[in-house]
Amino acid sequence: MPPLRHTLVALVLAAFPAVADSAPAGAPQLSLPIACKPGQTCEVQNYVDRDPGPGAKDWRCGARTYQNHTGVDIRLPNLAVQRAGVDVLAAAPGVVSRLRDGVADVSVRVAGAASVAGQECGNGVVIGHGGGWETQYCHLAKGSIRVKAGDRVAAGQPIARVGLSGNTEYPHLHLSVRHAGQLVDPFAPANPTSCDARAPTAGLWSAAAAAQLPYQTGAVLNAGFTDRAVSNDDVEAGGLASPQPASPAVLAYVRAIGLKAGDQPRLTLYGPDSAQLADSVSPPLDHDKAQWLLYVGKKRPAAGWPRGVYRAHYQVTRAGGAVIVRDFRFTL
Repeated sequence: MPPLRHTLVALVLAAFPAVADSAPAGAPQLSLPIACKPGQTCEVQNYVDRDPGPGAKDWRCGARTYQNHTGVDIRLPNLAVQRAGVDVLAAAPGVVSRLRDGVADVSVRVAGAASVAGQECGNGVVIGHGGGWETQYCHLAKGSIRVKAGDRVAAGQPIARVGLSGNTEYPHLHLSVRHAGQLVDPFAPANPTSCDARAPTAGLWSAAAAAQLPYQTGAVLNAGFTDRAVSNDDVEAGGLASPQPASPAVLAYVRAIGLKAGDQPRLTLYGPDSAQLADSVSPPLDHDKAQWLLYVGKKRPAAGWPRGVYRAHYQVTRAGGAVIVRDFRFTL
């Protein structure tokens, strides 16, 4: 029995021809493997790496992956959401073949890579679907696994909860698909070393799941208001205090994922009378960013905060056009 870990698959050197998105005969049809709403309560952070060389490319020839990444990462917005509990779901009917539990939920930045050597998947479950097909679910919460080896599961059945176990710095589900022991990209299963910038989302996904997983070159993971300057760790922890009438400041923040070199994020804060209170423009990014935090704020005026609706506008400009736009607001 192979060890329960992220499997690194040796890929054959190849060019990047157009990729077919049709599912191989006998392949399982996959439903969404997590109880969240992509684009609202979770986001795809990384795709499978399809570049056989030292670089990294996702199935759409983009950079939403990293070298030798073997699955699809669906990320929760913060640790507070993870602690509240988000179910991991069986992506297709099958039989549980093996699992691991007991790995602590702690960021690898704190515990160190050596602490999870040989257990990079953390707490995990592998489900066999017949014909040599299997799905693997990694970084599950310690003590949350609800199945045992030999159990038959239905598609959409809760099998565990999202955790922070194994080789990860943030709460997410890592889903891997394999056939006869070889890695398969569920978005484009035909050829493991090809990509196509125009390929539609289909592959092994059901129509419903594919509709929830459109390819994005970048996305907003967090957006909100608080009363003080924030760091990535603050946003990751969740539970930031909302501004109050006596707060020393009103601050808007956005954490985006999947930004590219040259992107220019901008965040503007407006008061109840629609007057601009503050504006922050990042210099063009010097390299691709897995995540990027931007915030802007204003100190409390002498007369106090006027009551009403405060609004923020976030925009990422790429090659002269807006590629990410988000408006959000709160009432004071």
